[in-house]
Amino acid sequence: MSNKKFSAILMALVAMSFFKSSLSFAQFNAPKPLNMNTSTQMPSSKIKTPDTKKQLVEDKSAGVNELDEEPKEESSNNQNSAASPRKLHQHGLGIGIGETFLLGKYSKYGADKITADILYSYAASYSFDVLVNAHMSEHEDKNERMKVMGLTSSIKGRFVEYDNFSPYFLGGLGFYAPQAKRVVKGDNQWSDRKITFGLNFGGGVDLRLNEHYVVGIIGQMHCPFTIQQDEGPDVQGYYFKLLITGMYLF
Repeated sequence: MSNKKFSAILMALVAMSFFKSSLSFAQFNAPKPLNMNTSTQMPSSKIKTPDTKKQLVEDKSAGVNELDEEPKEESSNNQNSAASPRKLHQHGLGIGIGETFLLGKYSKYGADKITADILYSYAASYSFDVLVNAHMSEHEDKNERMKVMGLTSSIKGRFVEYDNFSPYFLGGLGFYAPQAKRVVKGDNQWSDRKITFGLNFGGGVDLRLNEHYVVGIIGQMHCPFTIQQDEGPDVQGYYFKLLITGMYLF
């Protein structure tokens, strides 16, 4: 065998041996497949999922409770801050204290002074009340005097009612018995006591403190008709009352 053939065979054998060694090294280093059934398998941890149905029911019940609590709180706050309600067919008894101003010819026989009136009211509707006023006072001016007496009834109508505050107007009729002590034929004599009819009108404001107590201010003009006299001048005039009022409702 020639040298060339021998060298070619030798190179072929070296190449085959080198290829076989590299193949065996690749098989040794190749990753082994995982065997799910082997004992070396990593333990599988179970992930606990929440019970969504139960949680939704609990969240829904909690939300309902919160919604129920909010209206209760709002209703309680509204009850605390709400105005005292007006009641129909409710009676009221009170007093008014203030100044009585004599006007017209009444002012010739007496001076203005502080007086007190007795008041009665009846709630006929949500907008209108009946107001009864009884008063009597005597006014002096030097040697002359003036007595005013009246029993009047008025319709009291409210403009608007804001919270516990309500302005109103009033007007009505009444009975009066004014009497004057003046100079007649050089002597001071009382005029004849007679009862006459008359008008009254005015306005005011009320502040309802609670279900039973009301305070306010009233201004009321009283205009008795003229009382004619057999001797001396006739008794004619009018007067205005500005009063602070307080009433008890029952």
